[in-house]
Amino acid sequence: MVVHRLSLVEARRIAIRTQLLAAPRPSDLVAVVERLTILQLDPTAAIAPSADLVLWSRLGPAYDPAQLTRAIEVERSLVETVAYIRPPGHLPAVIAEARAAIHPSARTWMEQNDSFRRDVLAVLAERGPLLSRDIPDTSVVPWPSSGWTNNRNVTRMLELLARQGQVAISGRRGRQRCWDLPERVYPVGLPDLDPGEATRLRDERRLAALGIARSRGTVTPGESPFVGIAGEEAVVEGVPGTFRVDPAYLGLPFEGRTALLSPFDRLIHDRVRTEQLFGYEYFLEMYKPREKRRWGYFALPVLHHDRLVGKLDATADRKAGVLVVNALHEDVPFTRAMAAEVDAEIEALATWLGLKTTRSQP
Repeated sequence: MVVHRLSLVEARRIAIRTQLLAAPRPSDLVAVVERLTILQLDPTAAIAPSADLVLWSRLGPAYDPAQLTRAIEVERSLVETVAYIRPPGHLPAVIAEARAAIHPSARTWMEQNDSFRRDVLAVLAERGPLLSRDIPDTSVVPWPSSGWTNNRNVTRMLELLARQGQVAISGRRGRQRCWDLPERVYPVGLPDLDPGEATRLRDERRLAALGIARSRGTVTPGESPFVGIAGEEAVVEGVPGTFRVDPAYLGLPFEGRTALLSPFDRLIHDRVRTEQLFGYEYFLEMYKPREKRRWGYFALPVLHHDRLVGKLDATADRKAGVLVVNALHEDVPFTRAMAAEVDAEIEALATWLGLKTTRSQP
């Protein structure tokens, strides 16, 4: 069995290249999402929505958020699922895994509320697409929660059904999701997959997006950063344990560039891998009290060629028409050339947002 031996620089460059953050930039939105496999959705828009930031960091000034809306709602070349945007061809594997992995408590709740499930599907069949608030709550047993899901039985049912492919998100009305039957949203003829085949496909696609990743690790909510037995085994200089690497990206030339990343960017989403390969520490601090933040409410990681070198603390003040740069934290001392490239990228971000750049006063 081949075990690839990589330096830290080689490992980082594989990760950056597969995430389409090397030069030259890609040019096709749908092809970018195909490679990344997902765009994570998050309502925070201190600068711009995360999905738009991820696409801008790849596509640059040519990207217009209206293109993403059109791809989802008109062309159907992409689909929105719960918390993510995906290529429609990935749905069979995603749905098969979700059906196999449904939590026992959720399964029990759905069984107790089977009449509610049938009511939801009947209303959508007759009147869809609909907002969740337009669907009657006919639940028999309320969702058991003491937290944010209290009294949100309709939304909870819709999300569980969507993960299993029984309903679909057809688009948005403002920030609100519109729900419909999947045959009106998804391509016709999506195959059914068994869970084992689904996991194999998902692991292969994930590794192609990440380039280098751990086989397994601590399971956390959301999209896994682990890739099972996909690819080939690799060890990285100075890093304990083994990785899996996509051999298609070994030994390729690398041309770096500077990029500002969303806090939800997949390059840095696995914080353990990020620290091990890049020596870079990052936490999303928007849930921390202001006085306990080190880098800022929604600080953007700064990529310079094959290193993560800092964090940009900035806020888009659209009423004032400015991108306020509160701080630029340097993890390593910036050279004059680095500083110039980072400043140029900040200006490019402001221009893309239609704002002027201003620095906050200390």
